[in-house]
Formats: sequence, structure tokens, C-alpha cells
Amino acid sequence: MFEFGIKDAIDILLVALMQFYVWRLMKSSGSLNIFYGILVFVVMWIVVSQVLEMKLLGSIFDKLVSVGALALIILFQEEIRRFFLTLGSQRQMKFITKYFVKRKSDEEEEHVDQQLMRIVLACDHMSKNMVGALIVIERDMSLNDIIKSGETIDANISTELLKNIFFKNSPLHDGAVIISHNRIMAAGCILPVSHNLNIPKELGLRHRAALGITSQSDAIAVIVSEETGAISVAQGGEFHLRLASNELESYLINALK
Repeated sequence: MFEFGIKDAIDILLVALMQFYVWRLMKSSGSLNIFYGILVFVVMWIVVSQVLEMKLLGSIFDKLVSVGALALIILFQEEIRRFFLTLGSQRQMKFITKYFVKRKSDEEEEHVDQQLMRIVLACDHMSKNMVGALIVIERDMSLNDIIKSGETIDANISTELLKNIFFKNSPLHDGAVIISHNRIMAAGCILPVSHNLNIPKELGLRHRAALGITSQSDAIAVIVSEETGAISVAQGGEFHLRLASNELESYLINALK
């Protein structure tokens, strides 16, 4: 007689969570149709091999599965890399370490708030003057490879400096600014561009680059549209569009504290 225990419930829950994470990862990278295709193939394989017990067709499916596993690793190497980076990030372990790690002092938190406010003020000014900008804020996952693609600055966060970098006649205004450890580390950086077909057509290359970097890391990207002046944020491969200055400030404070 089949017995269903708590271990079986946990097993089903973990598989469901894993499938949900894979689905979300595929959705953010624009590969959702491939995910659905894989699910259909797996269902067909189970029906043919286990339910109908077709030996010839089942053996063909078995061979395809063994070869397909390697093909999927090659096809989704970026998504797999991001999965393990996320799994190993410090933020995933905060629920364990939060009782043992010393909390930030009020002075440190106030300093972070001031730094974020300088970013918000710069974005607000550029929004009103229709100046395009792309600012990427590093979190737990290192962006050293991205930083190396641009011009090293390594300066304190300054509203005026950000405005000057993205000034239309500046040679660095087309690239991205990378902020790491509360410092402007580099400007004119090249970001991976997302090929997600679900991105609204009115969004330009800056938005695609923001989606690309946030799909491959836990960074936060702030975008100012050159065409509309709208301020948007990308995080986790998703957009938060048309934010007011106070909304941008609240979002960054909640996400980065």
C-alpha cells in the first residue's frame, strides 16, 4: 500500500520550488518557450516509456535525453552560471547570519542614505533635462569583469560627477557607470544586452543592457531614458518603469539596506 509521509511532501515541495525557479530564470532570459518545449518532451518521454511501455520509441527517447542533458548545459550555460552565483551569494545566507553579524551603525546607514540620495538627485536632474543614463549598483556578486570594460574612475559618489559623465558631449555618456562599495568605480562600461523578446519595443538599448546585467547578476540598474526622461529600475531581470524621484529613493533604500 502506498504511504504518503512528510518526507514525500517535502520532496514534492522542493521539486515544485526548483521548477518555479527554473521557470522564472527562463522567463527573465526570454527562453520561456524552450522551457515549455522541454516540459512537453519530458511528459512525452514518461508517457511513452512508463505508461505505454513502447520499447523502440522509448529507447530513442532515452538516447535523446542522455544527449539532451549535455546540450542543455551548453545552451543554458549563462543561466546555470547565474544559478550557482545566486546560490553562493552572501544574501542567500542572511537568514542564518543576521543574528551573528554586527548591524550597521546609525552613522553608517545615514552615510548610505546620503550616497543613494546623490544618485537620485543626479537621475532627477538628468530626467528633467532628457539626458540618458545607465547606473549599475553592485551588490553581492562581483562586477569586476564589467568594470574592466570601461574607464576606471574610483571616486566618491557625487551628483555633479554623475551629471558630467552622462553629459551628452562626454565621451563616456554612452556606457554604463558601475558603483561598487559606495564608490563610482568605472564609467563607459559595456554590459551584456538582453535578447528577451518580451521587452516593450519603446524601450531602447540602455533598457536592454540593464535587463541583461540584472539577469546575470544581483545588481540593480537605474535607467534614465533619453527619449522620454522616464526613470526606471531593473532588478532580477525585471523592470520597474516610470518611477518618480521619491519612488526611486524608496526603492533603492529598501533594496540596498
